[in-house]
Amino acid sequence: MTRRLGLIALLLALALVAAACGDDAAETTTTTAAATTTSVGQTTTTGAALTGSVAISGSSTVEPISAGVAELFNGMYPDVAIQVEGPGTGDGAQLFCTGQIDIGDASRPYKDAEKELCAENGVEFIELVVAIDGLSVLTSHDNEAYACLATADLYALMGPESLGFDNWSDANALAAEIGAPNAPYPDADLAITAPGEESGTYDSFVEFAIKGIAEDRAQDVVMRPDYVASPNDNVIIEGISGSPTSLGFVGFAFYVANQDRVKALAIDDGDGCVLPTHDTIADGTYPYSRLLYIYVNKASAQRPEVAAYVDLYLSEQGLTVVDGTGYVRLADYGATLETWQNR
Repeated sequence: MTRRLGLIALLLALALVAAACGDDAAETTTTTAAATTTSVGQTTTTGAALTGSVAISGSSTVEPISAGVAELFNGMYPDVAIQVEGPGTGDGAQLFCTGQIDIGDASRPYKDAEKELCAENGVEFIELVVAIDGLSVLTSHDNEAYACLATADLYALMGPESLGFDNWSDANALAAEIGAPNAPYPDADLAITAPGEESGTYDSFVEFAIKGIAEDRAQDVVMRPDYVASPNDNVIIEGISGSPTSLGFVGFAFYVANQDRVKALAIDDGDGCVLPTHDTIADGTYPYSRLLYIYVNKASAQRPEVAAYVDLYLSEQGLTVVDGTGYVRLADYGATLETWQNR
């Protein structure tokens, strides 16, 4: 409930104030990206024959948006080489904060340690909120036992005290101890496939489903380590669809693209069961809603090709990619545009 109110407050704040600026096997999309005009808010960037390159890496959740914008950019600026990779938010932050890439995709804000790494390497950045995601907890369509799980259920099944549980029923004692409402669980194989620790989606899941109970119980704030981890969302979907009593999670767009193969579980975080949909994600009633970001190196932003790419990203044309990938637009991009224009 507190997390949900916090997101709603943040979404409202984004319409009024600028975001702060600083002093997921990886899939790779490579395109080579002259002259056009791209509208951004009340400003325009006119494209002469640009050359150069734009290097982007980070979140596999944000990767489809950045790659889609790169495709549009390719048609406008064919002489600019663009590389978009999705090894995970954490891996992307390491590259970004050591000056190896121009833009870092992130499915969570950069951590303090990552910002410190940027500072140590003289990398100043511009943080831009670009979309909203609903972290989607999934199972197989064959799993008829549950349509909704509570946060406490997810902790009992996937938290740090669940090490070695290979059957749903193995979690029954822990579930009873913490008051998980959907126990006792059935006698069925528990097959978990999910992002690994390099992923911002992993970090978000831990924040949503693990942290509160783990801290109350003086446990490490981590997922159980004995699950099938992958930085590739398509591999995760394959794992979840391949077991009738599976569990896992991905970003909303990957669920939408594969809903014929997997089903989303509604989440009860204290206010009843809520499914991830465009509407529940947009209004923050889906409790596992989160913001998606790109981080732009300030020095890189002075290069015309990087500035033109970000201009396109935040234009109406660029934002159609958010729609096309299945994510949710912000209600108001005013704060994001102001942050970019005031760079």
